[in-house]
Amino acid sequence: QVQLVESGGLSVQAGGSLRLSCAASGSTFNEGCMGWFRQTPGKEREGVASIDGDGTILYADSVKGRFTISKDNAKNILYLQMTNLTPEDTALYYCAASSVWFRATLESRLYKYWGQGTQVTVSS
Repeated sequence: QVQLVESGGLSVQAGGSLRLSCAASGSTFNEGCMGWFRQTPGKEREGVASIDGDGTILYADSVKGRFTISKDNAKNILYLQMTNLTPEDTALYYCAASSVWFRATLESRLYKYWGQGTQVTVSS
């Protein structure tokens, strides 16, 4: 049974930094694609960052230069380093994964596995 468990969400002040982690179990995603998404009440889920099996990375324009996605294949953990946070980054952040290879994408419908989310709150 595949499980994705996110952690690291906290309440921080604007300008602060956080690192989110997503621990995967039940499968490895070294060849597949993994990503981070976020959602706020009343809005659609938004793709934040993605990394595929070749190491190609894609970021949403809103986080470029501030967020960094990475993964540790040996530990089966996906990370999202977030810096210079703003109140607009406040959301429930989800980890997503697919064991099937596809190019890094922010299309949520392509990901098969999802975590439960970790809350990030940024105050001004």
